[in-house]
Amino acid sequence: MKLDVLSTPGHLISLAARGFARLSEARLKPLGFGVGHLPVLVALQDGKASTQRDLARFARIEQPPMAQMLARMERDGLIQRSQDPKDGRSSRITLTEIALARMPNAIAALFEGNREALGDFTEEEADQLVALLRRLITSLDRLTHAEASQRLP
Repeated sequence: MKLDVLSTPGHLISLAARGFARLSEARLKPLGFGVGHLPVLVALQDGKASTQRDLARFARIEQPPMAQMLARMERDGLIQRSQDPKDGRSSRITLTEIALARMPNAIAALFEGNREALGDFTEEEADQLVALLRRLITSLDRLTHAEASQRLP
């Protein structure tokens, strides 16, 4: 059996992720959002995070890229910052009325794109794919955490 690196799950998932990102970006751009904004928008809307540090943790990205994204989102009128009454060194981040008004259309566009992309799948296959991807992400998180722990002095 010949090993084909282009047929590995990692490569195929990467191709699928890039395809979803292109599709989502095209549908979100007219609404003033980008794919990278999604974790921030969801976390702020659902109350799961309200500081830059918490948003970076929620989105699983480092603080410097999160700071840059938040600066762009603030510039574009999607978020606003206010001083944290409990910690004067920190600021609370909230969605603006503009972002809140656009969110339902953005969510609808994303769900529609996902439905179209999975149009050749049965509902059971789509559910199974989601379940398998969640298991894979959990496994990858466990592996990367274990490797990071091994590198510590």
